[in-house]
Amino acid sequence: MSLTLFIIWALLLLVLMEFIRSQLVLSGKVVANGFTPDNAGLSPFMQRLARAHANCVESLPVFGGLLLVAIITERTAITDPLAYLFLASRVFQSLVHLASTSPTAVKVRFTAFAVQMGIGLYWAFRLLSSFIAPDAA
Repeated sequence: MSLTLFIIWALLLLVLMEFIRSQLVLSGKVVANGFTPDNAGLSPFMQRLARAHANCVESLPVFGGLLLVAIITERTAITDPLAYLFLASRVFQSLVHLASTSPTAVKVRFTAFAVQMGIGLYWAFRLLSSFIAPDAA
């Protein structure tokens, strides 16, 4: 379920971005083809939203891939205990990113990302170990 929620979080960020973009087009503030992937030229919030969404999309193949490997190989006992902490760290990182780019916010955001990296490395090590020595994992 955490993989599904991760995907839903990335989708919600995308929907929010496209809702705001649609409002900008409908109000005549931006032409329909006037957007860039990073929302350059738009508000700082829109630029942060684009990055927060991109961060999710960029990390989904790595972390989602580890979750998928665990699901397919029936090794979810490895990933399940930390899956919701991972997801909470991912959502928290995005929310901090949306709120601010102050030096303190960047440090907090990086801490949330570091938690995700630590969990990912742990999962990768444990999954790999379970394939090499199935009884040891």
